[in-house]
Amino acid sequence: MSLDQIIAFYLFAVVAAVTPGPGNVLLTATGAQAGLWRGLPCLLGVSSGAAALMFAAAASLGGLMQLHPLLLQGMRIVGAAFLLWLAWKIATAPVATDPAPAVPPRPVGFIGAALLQWVNPKVWMVAAGAVATYLPAGSGDEGLLVRAGVFALVFLAAALPSGFVWLAFGAAAQRLLTDPRRQRIFNVAMGVILAGSVALILL
Repeated sequence: MSLDQIIAFYLFAVVAAVTPGPGNVLLTATGAQAGLWRGLPCLLGVSSGAAALMFAAAASLGGLMQLHPLLLQGMRIVGAAFLLWLAWKIATAPVATDPAPAVPPRPVGFIGAALLQWVNPKVWMVAAGAVATYLPAGSGDEGLLVRAGVFALVFLAAALPSGFVWLAFGAAAQRLLTDPRRQRIFNVAMGVILAGSVALILL
């Protein structure tokens, strides 16, 4: 990729990564639950999972989905169902007035956050659009893999700072959520926003 192409794609990736979506809602909720430092594995998982999907799409997984639209539709349905379940778990997460669990709840870690991106409809749509618009043409499998690798690394460089904004926002909100009622309202709001983002993406 030329420098101009990299800059253009990076700007696109920043906008795509920083706008609201399931991954950013998860980061906000994780920051509010676990704080900034304990939420970093989730940030790394969200960013690298999305970058890995971007690599797969650039290496022609996106083309496979276009050739088999039923496969894409199936992925969207499975992804939407999983994200709606996650929205329910966030909305009903324990607050200070709930009985304390024997083991404190752990935030979503690296692997869980990375795997989430593979059922995240927003990431699939962003990857398909990015490949169609920004991936330069070329010939040869080796050239394709190199371009796909650069594509993924540029997206990762955009996703990390973009996701950090949402994680930090959640961590800052943690100080305001000492009251159990505020905690419950925040959890329900995050769950509703996540469910709403799934609906907007699928419509």
